[in-house]
Amino acid sequence: MKNMLVLAGGEDSDHAVFTAAFGIAQPLSAHLEFFHVQIDPSEAVLWQPHAEFARGSAMREMMQRLETECVMQTAVARDNFAQFCELHGISITGEPRLDRGISAGWREEMGDADRRLIFCARHYDLVAAGRPTAPNGLPPDLLERLLLGCGRPLLIALGPLLGTVLVCWKETAEAARAVAAAMPLLAKAEHVILASVQEDDPSLADGLADLARHLAWHGISAGIELIPAAAGAAGEMLMARARAHGANLLVMGGYGHGRAREIVFGGFTRAVLESAEMPVFMMH
Repeated sequence: MKNMLVLAGGEDSDHAVFTAAFGIAQPLSAHLEFFHVQIDPSEAVLWQPHAEFARGSAMREMMQRLETECVMQTAVARDNFAQFCELHGISITGEPRLDRGISAGWREEMGDADRRLIFCARHYDLVAAGRPTAPNGLPPDLLERLLLGCGRPLLIALGPLLGTVLVCWKETAEAARAVAAAMPLLAKAEHVILASVQEDDPSLADGLADLARHLAWHGISAGIELIPAAAGAAGEMLMARARAHGANLLVMGGYGHGRAREIVFGGFTRAVLESAEMPVFMMH
């Protein structure tokens, strides 16, 4: 991983996203491309609660407010980027560099935010984003759209990572792609745990053992936890194990064939996207 896209929204979550991306970039000597889309008010209004009921002067006031908010978000995003780079002594460049060390760039576009974000995300090794804490002019399901549309691993960043990494494993192509994409991070982690819930797959134990051997060829020592099936949902049991281990990062596969038909952990994918308590590395 040498070229990472870091979404800068001009929000309170920027610092956590930047810090997590920086934590990955340091051991990998990677480039961080900070990306911001200045949202057009005509787009932002689509995602405002109860906007469909606004008429006349109420609609004009809403549009003026959204225009002001969008301009302010862009200014804050630029400041957050500049301050972060200055704080950490990160050199700013727009050109690829072969020497070791972290570098950063700033990329800003205007309008068509949803499409531009997904388009640009396809051209990077990793996309780092935060969860919105309030309406921000972007689709409320943006993380899902990115996961399904960009073809790249998505890091939902909440803070420091790469201490203990818990891999949520199931015998699916999505889980395999997630592990393959996360390999550079697993190699830098202090502890790696392969965890799965024993449901209806008798080959799961053998699969975990094979996966551990595969990681060993890459110099990664991984522990195995096969969790007995119980009354609770598999996703809840995996999150409980992650908390018990003090995991700093969760690695998992995403949706199977689309939002309407999930084949990896059922509704666990959406629950993790919306409310996981730790950083998550996810691949569709």
